[in-house]
Amino acid sequence: MSISQSLFDRARVHIPGGVNSPVRAFRSVGGVPRFIARASGARITDVDGVEYVDYVGSWGPMILGHAHPEVIDAVVRAAADGLSFGAPIPGEVELADLLARLVPSLEMVRLTSSGTEATMSALRLARGFTGRDRIIKFGGCYHGHGDSLLVKAGSGALTFGSPDSSGVPACLAELTTVLEYNNTARLEEAFAVIGRDVAAVIIEPVVGNMNLIAPDPVFLKTLRRLCDQYGALLIFDEVMTGFRVALGGAQALYGIQPDLSTFGKVIGGGMPMGAFGGRRDIMEQLAPLGPVYQAGTLSGNPVAVAAGLATLRLLQADGFYAELADKTRRLTDGMAAAAARHGLPFAAQSVGGMFGFYFRHGLPRNYDEVMESDRPRFNRFFHAMLDKGFYFAPSAFEAGFVSAAHTIADIDLTIAQAGDVFASLAAD
Repeated sequence: MSISQSLFDRARVHIPGGVNSPVRAFRSVGGVPRFIARASGARITDVDGVEYVDYVGSWGPMILGHAHPEVIDAVVRAAADGLSFGAPIPGEVELADLLARLVPSLEMVRLTSSGTEATMSALRLARGFTGRDRIIKFGGCYHGHGDSLLVKAGSGALTFGSPDSSGVPACLAELTTVLEYNNTARLEEAFAVIGRDVAAVIIEPVVGNMNLIAPDPVFLKTLRRLCDQYGALLIFDEVMTGFRVALGGAQALYGIQPDLSTFGKVIGGGMPMGAFGGRRDIMEQLAPLGPVYQAGTLSGNPVAVAAGLATLRLLQADGFYAELADKTRRLTDGMAAAAARHGLPFAAQSVGGMFGFYFRHGLPRNYDEVMESDRPRFNRFFHAMLDKGFYFAPSAFEAGFVSAAHTIADIDLTIAQAGDVFASLAAD
């Protein structure tokens, strides 16, 4: 029996499902989740001593690679001065200033301890600011596990085949209108009917939670126009895309300025941290200035702030994002070409340092098209690549991530080994 198997058996005694986040469970792909002992650069090593080239990257934060020396040094120095104070620290002021400089839409920002907390807080703020209750989201987009948001959510909810969650009050679900991603005509129709009731529209500007779905730029521009026309707030959930697809996030990449934005993952450098921010007149409605209450005992944690600052400083190096995007594109182009040689239905794409691949003909544009992917074939691909030492997300509904630590040799080896797997899949 492997050590991972033994740990998983123990974990299931006191941890629901043996995992502390459903997407780690391997339930959709089968098998036993690998328990990780350590990581460095582009590689992780499990408790059985098996090393993998990692394309999960802690689900996005490890854009520099694991255990980057400058980030680790910053964390060690911060921890030596104390783990938490429950009081303001200089670093959070510096981080807020840096975020506002790098993301022009952030006139004010508040730190949280997670991306879920950031999105929940942004929605409450939007409702408080507008005096309206209804929100619009898009099928397959995941914005954390807040009650108003677990309606046709992506990510782990898709993995388990249950887009809606038990425990969500019907009265809250009824205040959430779900539309089809990238469907501009349906968007216009919905606003014509309910636009004056909508407090906010929340969207992943590049979807990463039903695999990677790129936006139609016209769709995003229409969304911005309609929010302005009807007095609704536009919230970009950049928990995944922020500082992942570009230095200023997806809003910089597509030239759309939201009213509010949420962040997480990369801004904590691998430590638990999130943030939300936007227009000054909206953010000033937060307590202690305004009537919208939001709080967090560990918000602005000094160790997480130190990791985030160290990461964001390194990301500003000349050419960082161009090189990252080139490597990611090399991976997706190479995998698509390898699959095509064996006649497999397969498509792949990338945006910045994020990528997606799908066992279907053509790139999907929305939830329904993603659901057409051949999941049993993905599962066989996943396990075959895992056996070869390549760690992809254990779900057909998750984006992948390339880091600065991945080398061209890593990418080319991945493509070559994927080609061998594609050959075996085509022979099935």
